Amino acid sequence: MRTQLRPALVSVLAWTILLGFVFPGLVTLVANILFPFQAHGSLIVRNGRVVGSELIGQSFTLPIYFHPRPSAAGNGYDPTSSGGTNLAPTTDKLINGVHHGSKATDNFDGMKDLATAYRQENNLPSTMPLPTDAVTRSGSGLDPDISVENALLQAGRVAKARGVEVSRVRQLIHDYTQPRQFGILGEPRVNVLRLNLALDRLYPVTKRQ
Repeated sequence: MRTQLRPALVSVLAWTILLGFVFPGLVTLVANILFPFQAHGSLIVRNGRVVGSELIGQSFTLPIYFHPRPSAAGNGYDPTSSGGTNLAPTTDKLINGVHHGSKATDNFDGMKDLATAYRQENNLPSTMPLPTDAVTRSGSGLDPDISVENALLQAGRVAKARGVEVSRVRQLIHDYTQPRQFGILGEPRVNVLRLNLALDRLYPVTKRQ
């Protein structure tokens, strides 16, 4: 038994050191050398202060900003409670929501509610087709990007709130549009945080609305 126990213990110890310390340390070292921005959380810094991560969505509600995709993470965009609704596409709750009164704690806005609010917020016709990401929550609840179509539909509201020509806002959307990954994966998208920071830099407003 001793002859079998010794190599087993040595093997466990060796693999623990190799896979628990050497390999993670090597990966961390290489990542910090080759991809320092990503390795440190893709943090975005402005005026010496971290304002967010390029990879984690956050809430924007003022009309002067582009708004992100709806979130089901905690009370919305909670990085400690990442997750989706886990509702099937044909579920009545997902489509029509749940409304038990203003004081109820289990109210839930369905896709129809989100669509109505989105159209009203952006002054769109009631029959205007909307992109999927405008009326559905992502699986993580922390999606940092929106579709180009979503951004363009918000351009009029943002331009009016900032007092600039809508063509300038649309051009900014174009400038910050990211193509498909490797040219084939996913769809073109716009990072909401970077776009809003660019708005503040180029078209600042003195009074928040």
